[in-house]
Amino acid sequence: MLVHLHSQATTVRTAIHASDKPAAILAERYGTTEQTVCNRRHRDSVKDRGHTPRRLQTSLTPAQEA
Repeated sequence: MLVHLHSQATTVRTAIHASDKPAAILAERYGTTEQTVCNRRHRDSVKDRGHTPRRLQTSLTPAQEA
């Protein structure tokens, strides 16, 4: 899976993280949703995260668990 990020992604994340403006204004300015702005504000870092799900949706049979 090839993931292409916006060339200014880190800059935009830094601006969102540092801003005191309402999420609606920032979402409109940067072309994201308000939920994305809220998520970015609560993160500790502005660096990219992996795109692999943190909890894989798999089920093992009893034989596989053993």
